[in-house]
Amino acid sequence: MFKFLFGKRAKDPEIIIRETQRETVERAQRELNEILSALEPRAKLCVDLDNGTLAVTLPEQMPDEAKALPAPEQKQKPEQKPAQHPSESAAAPQTSALAEDAERERI
Repeated sequence: MFKFLFGKRAKDPEIIIRETQRETVERAQRELNEILSALEPRAKLCVDLDNGTLAVTLPEQMPDEAKALPAPEQKQKPEQKPAQHPSESAAAPQTSALAEDAERERI
């Protein structure tokens, strides 16, 4: 019953090997060199000697990034006027005719 609850114990405990600082730096340098050598448009690598840092300047567009086109402009649909009551639709032409007559009188 206790084996079920606590699981099976390994006879040999796991040994965790920690990387030294030298090994960490060498591994990071090796990985960085592999990545940078595979880039087709070469990246610009700047070394800051005062701070002891590296800066990688990449091109604006990488080859594996999708070249997205700008979103197409959405065409505005013509506004639909609400349906008018039949008596309102008959009155509308008369008011526009009156407005035209008033405009002519001003001239």
